[in-house]
Amino acid sequence: MSVVSRDPRPKPAVLAHVMRGRIESGKYPDGKLPTTRELAQEFGYAGQTVRDGLGILVQEGLIFSAGNRGYFIAGDSEAPPTRKTGVDEEIKEMRLQIQALTERVKALEEGSHSGGA
Repeated sequence: MSVVSRDPRPKPAVLAHVMRGRIESGKYPDGKLPTTRELAQEFGYAGQTVRDGLGILVQEGLIFSAGNRGYFIAGDSEAPPTRKTGVDEEIKEMRLQIQALTERVKALEEGSHSGGA
């Protein structure tokens, strides 16, 4: 029985702890982490559990997700800062569009309730 399997913490927290240690010890000198599939096989966890664990490290700012390219250590040269800025701007724009649509739906619902009563 491995140390990981005896750990009483939730599996995503265990994975985050182990990966944090590996990153801090320099196990991934190229800055690229193993794929979620590889980590799922290694830890014996479901893919979503692995993504949840990596998500903890993303929230901490230790790593970042590059979409289909995988996960990378933050501050590594693989992270193109201009691309991230572009993505941030796209997300802001989408949020504004969603907010506008939400307000329109609310106005339509209020109109249908007041007009139909």
